[in-house]
Amino acid sequence: MVFFRKKKDMPDGLWTRCDGCRGMVYKKIVEERLYVCPECNHHFRVFSRDRLKLLLDENRFEEMWDNMAPCDPLNFKDRITYPERVAAEQQKTGLKEAAIAGKGKINGKEVMIGITDSSFIMGSMGSVVGEKIARVAEKARELRLPLIIISGSGGGARMQEGVFSLMQMAKTSAAIARFQEAGGLYISILTDPSLGGVMASFASLADITIAEPKALIGFAGPRVIQETIKRSLPKGFQTAEFLLEHGFLDMIVHRQDMKKELSRLIDYLQQSKSINGEVRV
Repeated sequence: MVFFRKKKDMPDGLWTRCDGCRGMVYKKIVEERLYVCPECNHHFRVFSRDRLKLLLDENRFEEMWDNMAPCDPLNFKDRITYPERVAAEQQKTGLKEAAIAGKGKINGKEVMIGITDSSFIMGSMGSVVGEKIARVAEKARELRLPLIIISGSGGGARMQEGVFSLMQMAKTSAAIARFQEAGGLYISILTDPSLGGVMASFASLADITIAEPKALIGFAGPRVIQETIKRSLPKGFQTAEFLLEHGFLDMIVHRQDMKKELSRLIDYLQQSKSINGEVRV
């Protein structure tokens, strides 16, 4: 008779599969590397509050407008009503909406910062997301602080809000324009994915545009484009590397270097660009 030793139970969440190399990687090591695969350097998607912890000085984030919640102007219903969907997303993510905004510090330098989160209805831009982005830009102009917006949105305009969602593209673009006309420094960080109305408005209007490695960036996704034009797309189309090569991005920065690079850019650019457009001496 052959006896087999019972396999020890493996704790849940000990390993995770990398979307880049498809290999199984030790979750603790991934977390220690700021959610980057140790084998292929794939940058995992990061929850918005975790990303703020990676970029900002410890306990230096002051969230603003955190009680905003969307209304239901169309009384929209598909499988469930829009209020039910929002409530389910809030329960799942712990977020009120797909954007967080406020004031923080990067290596002691005060900044206004906004971030969209693809875990909440794919980061789609509804009235609350647009309002928060517009307000953080206006507050940056008022306080004469650099503005950083991190985009992680794959849902485009939020269909449940109809034209109220579409108008956020114009509203956020106008707020960014007023900020820049006043001489403000705006840095946009594009993460995977950065698509839809976000990319067609505030995410592409920065003085400096940075992306994480291999992030998917564009308006429509590559599958939709390919099916529409009935042609094969170039290799690596809409990746950060492809867009850097074609002049859309200023730089690609590894997540482990992002905080240091932002600090360096703010130091360098603020020396020659003040909030009223005058050159500092």
